[in-house]
Amino acid sequence: MATKGKQLPHERRKGESALSEFADYVEKQQALRYPSTATASTSTSAVNEHAELDDILNGLNLADTSPSVRLKELLLTHNDDTFSKLVKLLEARVEEGHGETVFEIGFENNGDSMGLSKDEWDVALKRLREAAGKVRADCQVLLTKHVGGEEEAESAASEKEKDCSGKVLVRQHPATVEEVIETRIAVVGNVDAGKSTMLGVLVKGGLDDGRGKARVNLFRHKHEIESGRTSSVGMEIMGFDTMGKVVAAEVPGRKLSWEEIGKRSAKVITFTDLAGHERYLRTTVFGLLSSSPNYCLLMVAANNGLIGMSKEHLGIALALNVPVMVVITKIDICPPQILEQTIQQITRILKSPGARKIPIFIKNKEECINTATQFVSQRICPIFQVSNVTGESLDLVRSFLNILPHHGHYDAEAPFEFHVNDTFSVPFVGTVVSGIVKSGVIHASDTVLIGPDSLGQFTTTTIRSIERKRISVPAASAGQSASFALRRVRRKDVRKGMVVLPKLEQNAPKVYREFVAEVLILSHATTIKTKYQAMLHVGPVSQTCAIIDIDRSYIRTGDRATVAFRFVQRPEYLAPGDRLLFREGRTKGLGIVKSVGYDASKPLNPENKKEGESVEGKGKGKGKDVEGNGEVRKG
Repeated sequence: MATKGKQLPHERRKGESALSEFADYVEKQQALRYPSTATASTSTSAVNEHAELDDILNGLNLADTSPSVRLKELLLTHNDDTFSKLVKLLEARVEEGHGETVFEIGFENNGDSMGLSKDEWDVALKRLREAAGKVRADCQVLLTKHVGGEEEAESAASEKEKDCSGKVLVRQHPATVEEVIETRIAVVGNVDAGKSTMLGVLVKGGLDDGRGKARVNLFRHKHEIESGRTSSVGMEIMGFDTMGKVVAAEVPGRKLSWEEIGKRSAKVITFTDLAGHERYLRTTVFGLLSSSPNYCLLMVAANNGLIGMSKEHLGIALALNVPVMVVITKIDICPPQILEQTIQQITRILKSPGARKIPIFIKNKEECINTATQFVSQRICPIFQVSNVTGESLDLVRSFLNILPHHGHYDAEAPFEFHVNDTFSVPFVGTVVSGIVKSGVIHASDTVLIGPDSLGQFTTTTIRSIERKRISVPAASAGQSASFALRRVRRKDVRKGMVVLPKLEQNAPKVYREFVAEVLILSHATTIKTKYQAMLHVGPVSQTCAIIDIDRSYIRTGDRATVAFRFVQRPEYLAPGDRLLFREGRTKGLGIVKSVGYDASKPLNPENKKEGESVEGKGKGKGKDVEGNGEVRKG
């Protein structure tokens, strides 16, 4: 009995390697959900394999536009023909990067050096700036070698080659608010790791006093201010202009409104500040799944290390295939030997079979910029060491966030689908729902369906207005977070987990009470059999589910299995390819929806069916009654 509830080392290793294999499987299955991204995801996974060996920027296949003309000619030859080719190339690069790109002067697409002198570098940079002007963009020099000036790399002095080169960020001026680049980052970590303090310092620009001054403005509830602990899903935004400067108030410590930041920014980072306390794990899991983060920022207190819920949060981020970056906080109050222990522990966990990450400790601007441009590779994990009181290394974090490339596959051509994360009742406006546009495009005054309700029905409504970051916009498209004001819908009739879909002339959208998923059990003390119940999260949907069928007699930690689930309360809108996570106490599992609906006449494991019938006959069925035609008896 001594081992009950504890995993043996070989079990843990089995679970870890199974997790990384399962994450790869899930990534492939996602292509079912968004078919048009299948080609994109296969190409990115191919790039990921070699990301650490090659500089990814050279791997971006730019030669398509004109393989015969070398970049050096485009940058140094002065005639209209080469200039128009350069403008076209830049336009394609900016479009591919969703409004921004990092352009490398000094190297051809295949990695050969251009052998630029200082004078030629100046000409090339001027030429790039002129071309950027034609596509409504600005150029910010990030890093140079053998050019001199503020951006010069430290490693340049020790190099034998003296050719001039550098990386330049080209970012477009958004023509409208809809074109502002948006990146979502989920901020997780154990309680007291300094998540809210770090966001307060990054967003407002001032430093912390070591006693919670920076975090107070981020809290939403009175009890959060009193205890200093986040218990809800908080949202903060940080804006960058086209020159990569943080959009902040002229007066230090004053916080700009979301409207001001949105109107003055070319790129906006949305931080989802999640709770670190174990008591609020359900809220944190909901925040991680429903906000569809592009990246995950794991905060670790230097004096505590990866403890408690931070391992849990890291596991969930890895399971969801979200690229992770780590920030070690409180280095100003941490003894050197304790900091060293924390660093060793983080390195060990990231290199373990379950994570398979390559930790990169970022100490200077050159490492910061090189890592940020290569962060499309999910294998690398950048690690920063910061102090929110002295401000040490915070400028590196800001530079990193500024260059962070767009990550995630969104299909604006697919049918519209919007997932509701939160609901509000706004005076003089009515019912408002906020969430993420999963696919397609929606316009104000469009007629839509919202649902399902407890009976699985959808309600017809009209979108009165759309807001992004509290700024009114005429439309919202795939990958953006937005809020819709709805006509003729009461607040009590909408809830988290609903979907908004286009109103079609044909049949109403189908909802399902039962579905089949491929699951991986991450941890469970004993064995799981049919009739087992757990809290299931699929995107913004959170509901208790019962297992009605398994493809074997039972499953335990580290097992992968095909499982049929049934929602206990009400049917939900699901589709194959949706990721799910279920938990109950210390039990955790993750999975992906394989098919919707379940045919009881074709059980996953026919042996289970016979066994179940004999038990039913003797009247020994345990748990709630989840049999029947989708109805649930309330006990």
